[in-house]
Amino acid sequence: MVEAEQCGLRYRAPMSERHRFDANATKVVPDTHSHLESKFSRLYRTPLGVWATRCDLDAPEVKSWNTIMTSKQLLGPRLPAYQSGCVTGIIPAILGPSGTKEIPSWMPSCVQGARQVVLLVIDGLGWHQLQKNIVHCPTISSMQGSSITTIAPTTTVSALTSITTGLAPAEHGLVGYRIDMGGRVMQMLKWGDDKGDLRNMYPPDLIQPCPPFMGTSVPVLSKAELEGSAFTEAHLRGVRPKGWRAASSIAVEIGELLRSGEKFIYAYYDGVDKIAHERGFGAFYEAELRSTDALVSNIKDVLVSGSVLLVTADHGQVMVGTNTLPPNADVLAMTAYQSGEGRFRWLHARKGTEVELLARAQQHHGDSAWVVSKDQVIDEQWLGPRLGAATRKRLGDVALVPREPISFDDPADSGPYMLQCRHGALTDDELDVPLLAVTGN
Repeated sequence: MVEAEQCGLRYRAPMSERHRFDANATKVVPDTHSHLESKFSRLYRTPLGVWATRCDLDAPEVKSWNTIMTSKQLLGPRLPAYQSGCVTGIIPAILGPSGTKEIPSWMPSCVQGARQVVLLVIDGLGWHQLQKNIVHCPTISSMQGSSITTIAPTTTVSALTSITTGLAPAEHGLVGYRIDMGGRVMQMLKWGDDKGDLRNMYPPDLIQPCPPFMGTSVPVLSKAELEGSAFTEAHLRGVRPKGWRAASSIAVEIGELLRSGEKFIYAYYDGVDKIAHERGFGAFYEAELRSTDALVSNIKDVLVSGSVLLVTADHGQVMVGTNTLPPNADVLAMTAYQSGEGRFRWLHARKGTEVELLARAQQHHGDSAWVVSKDQVIDEQWLGPRLGAATRKRLGDVALVPREPISFDDPADSGPYMLQCRHGALTDDELDVPLLAVTGN
């Protein structure tokens, strides 16, 4: 039974200013809005509960801590900016009571006052990859805006649901690519496991009960073959699907919808993510970026007066290649099974071994990953605020979240080919995504 507390059915007004302090004003929160921000100004939480910049690692007190742990182990990850510039805020800002009359400071200013909005989500287009490939994206790079953060884990299932519902994974409950449903781990895109489809056992509207798009029925352009899938029902139910079979149809359909007076249109394109997974960075990736930029250019051409195109992404990418390794044998000896994904791997402890599993995982993998307990993930709100009991049960006991370009292998989590680029963790390359806009003439 899904608990009612899982879903925050409410409107959260867009924040007009970026908040640099938490509610108790006791900790400084990293402000990730500006891509011009120096990496030395970002703040990180240490395992000892101290906020520090990278520069602080040279301080005497930090040097003494380093007799216990390396500087890499000392620094906790940057967390998603749930209370300021985050993908969770896009839909509430556009479809809330004020519409585009009032927008948060992290949103491109040209969105304010727009009478029609097109939101294009480009799967896998990270901010830092975009910056390194501007030459291949002249249209996208000419748009107004900057970067915001996605959510944790930086994976499609969680992030797309956060974009459409305006809620963090802690709230909507889809906390990863593979989720523990009570001893049975379900792959969420397929909504099944190695024994088959699990839709009847785990109805999508119960596993993820929060309505998308503030409860309104909006036109959605996505691949036609995705219509009717369980994951689509989980994060897009109640919409008006406008499935496309060729990417060239997206701009044509958007133009028709705009001219018919639609106030909001949601579009999803997955080409960048697919190529990055299969081919990695390089010639194929660059060719896909040029195709994606042409798609954005075509959509820009069909914008009407008073309309705006807003482009964002669900996550970025890290090149991993063959750097996939299983957890250490000492760690696996205390692990009953695994969930999550290679760059946000949950270990589920054998009964009574939770403390020892954490210690062993930190010993063997603390030099290349953030190794944390479930309680730390919850207490520090990695997955967002207001995590309910139903969602808590879906988490493992220990999380392995790589800092380095590696992936933790689980034999039960495999596909038709070795993934080249991956995501899921909390590095800048995975966490930062674009939020860019352009208006119609």
